[in-house]
Amino acid sequence: MNLPNLLSATRLALAPPLVASIASGEYRRALVLLALAGVTDSADGLLARRYGWQTRLGAYLDPVADKVLLVGVYLALGASGLLPWWLVALVFGRDVAILAAAGTVLLRTEYRDFRPSVWGKLSTIFQILAALSVLSARASEFSALGAAADLLIPATGVFTAWSGLHYAWWLRKELLQSSVARR
Repeated sequence: MNLPNLLSATRLALAPPLVASIASGEYRRALVLLALAGVTDSADGLLARRYGWQTRLGAYLDPVADKVLLVGVYLALGASGLLPWWLVALVFGRDVAILAAAGTVLLRTEYRDFRPSVWGKLSTIFQILAALSVLSARASEFSALGAAADLLIPATGVFTAWSGLHYAWWLRKELLQSSVARR
């Protein structure tokens, strides 16, 4: 367990109190926890690349921590009535589909290099910005960012759907190449 992996594990551990903060209406606390999670996400990747501390554990732990955190936040925001359910379902469904696709690729091919696409990264950025704007609107002193939610929610939907379609296209391509290689 190196420092980047510890930071990813910390992000994973932040998910339950963050979700609980949203569910109980403690939006300032939720903002602080989400910001802390964001710092751990940036720091783990930076440290792993800068010092060559990439590990197999980190390659799995980092995206799992991201997915657990974002899906938890979106489910809590949806349950609290702060995000539309169509967006929650889209984010959740895309992540479940990506995990299922990765499992399929692992089972059916020799491919093991699961790097995020630029569309996946943009989708994640928009998901985080939308969650921050919604939480900010509820934490009175940060309400200036809340006005962005009306624009960020549909943009997040577009980027999430597009990245899901891009991953589906990639999966099809990988599976076709794999079946051709086996012949």
